[in-house]
Parts: sequence; structure tokens; C-alpha cells
Amino acid sequence: MNYRHAYHAGNIGDVLKHAVLASCLVYLRRKEAPFRVIDTHAGIGSYDLRSEETTRTGEWQQGIGRILAAAPPAPVAALLAPWLDVVRAANPADVLETYPGSPALARALLRRQDRLTLTELHPLDHQILAARFAGDRQVKVIHLDGWLALGSFVPPKEKRGLVLIDPAFEVPDEFERLADGVIRAWKRWSSGVYAAWYPLKDAKAVRRFHAALVEAGLRDVLALELSVGRSGPDLPMRGSGMVVVNPPYTLAADMRLVLPWICDVLAQGPGAGWRVDTLAGE
Repeated sequence: MNYRHAYHAGNIGDVLKHAVLASCLVYLRRKEAPFRVIDTHAGIGSYDLRSEETTRTGEWQQGIGRILAAAPPAPVAALLAPWLDVVRAANPADVLETYPGSPALARALLRRQDRLTLTELHPLDHQILAARFAGDRQVKVIHLDGWLALGSFVPPKEKRGLVLIDPAFEVPDEFERLADGVIRAWKRWSSGVYAAWYPLKDAKAVRRFHAALVEAGLRDVLALELSVGRSGPDLPMRGSGMVVVNPPYTLAADMRLVLPWICDVLAQGPGAGWRVDTLAGE
């Protein structure tokens, strides 16, 4: 219960996570039929980059701070626009003071027919999150363990949508819980899009996680990873990944354009790199 998203808002992990999330939601919007987004570890929704928590770590300066200060080529700018336009809209004075987390980003990209379910276990964070979306009929905020939400809320009545899973990774078996949660949810709703974030600190744990999904029979699984420097169990987090189950068919090609540019902008030294790999075909 000690983990708070606020300490890490806008960091290198959020850069990957939110670029991918926005891309997936834009794709879901191509069809008129409604969809639902389920965010299992939602945090408080939006973050003041001047707060005690964010200034204590300053991680956003090496993440979203660098991204907004850079000038991407036109194809990359177009692909990142759905995410970065939301960030800029939250900072109308052109001074980066607020970072929209996954709930705020997802809400900004919903249409009138779409819905958003947010679960958060931390009592204070849930309270802040609930107040932020109070009165919004398209958003439901629930005080619940994200792992319980993952098993309880699929399939949604819309039968279309995305589940974002972004656990704290503060306990030793988090990769096992993540694999188990994704597999169980997929068995209940095999057509949903699942986007699961993870840190790149333990290469063996990552390989086991990927293997568990494949061995369970999941199909159409994409792995996206971004490192800004060398990672390791005893080093600060300098890389993260996302597994996307049932990804938009455009996602792999789009990320092969976006990730090299992001990697160049965020690189902090030797070990920087990216990859886009298919773990299991359709």
C-alpha cells in the first residue's frame, strides 16, 4: 500500500505506456460501436508536477519533459499527437505543470457512447480519484484491488474494449500475478485488448512472464520494450515494456516508427534500445 503513482508521473515508463494506450484507443474509435476501458491500477488520474511527490523524484523531467521539448519528424508527431495533445490541453499556458495519467488520458479519448471503469486500492488515491470524476456518467470509480477487478469486470457489456494493467511491482511475485491475471481474464474474454505494463529490471522474470502467456495458449500477443540505459535488479529503472494482447493491427508498425525516436530523445547512456516482437501470432 506504499506505492503512489505520483512519485513516477510522466516518467520513462509513462511515456511508453501512454503512447501505446492512446494508439490503442484511437484504433478502437474507428468503429461506431461503444467500447469500455478498464484501468485496474488507476492512481489519482492526473498529477501536479509541482507537488511534493513529483518534485521529490523529478522523474518526469527525464520523460515527458524531454519529449515535449523535442521536435519529432512529421510521421512520428502524427502518431504521438493523440497522447501529446491531451498533455498540452492540460497545460494551456505552455508550462508543463500537470501530467494526465492513464484515467485522464483515457477519458479524454472516449466518445459519448464509451465508458471507463477505474479501480484503485490505496484509500487516499481512491478518494482523490473519485472526487476527480464525481458526476461524470461515463466514468465509474471503484475502491477495489486491481487483481479482483481484472477477474470480475470482464467481459464488459459493450463486448469491446481495453484493459490496462499497471501494477506497482513492489512484491516478488508480481510477474506471476500479472501473468495469472491476464490469462484468467483472457479465458473469460478472449477478444478484449489487454495492455500490461512491466519494468525492465529482471530479464529472467520478463522471459518467464512472456513464456507463461504463450504456454497458456494466448494468441496475437505483442511485446513492446523501451530502455534508456542499462537496467538491472540493483539499478534504477531505466526501461519498461508492455505486452499487448489482441493489439490493433497497426500498432507494431506504428511503434517501429515511434520507439526509435523516443529512444533517441530519452537515452541516458549505454544500453538504450527498443524492440517490437510478436510473442504469439493470431
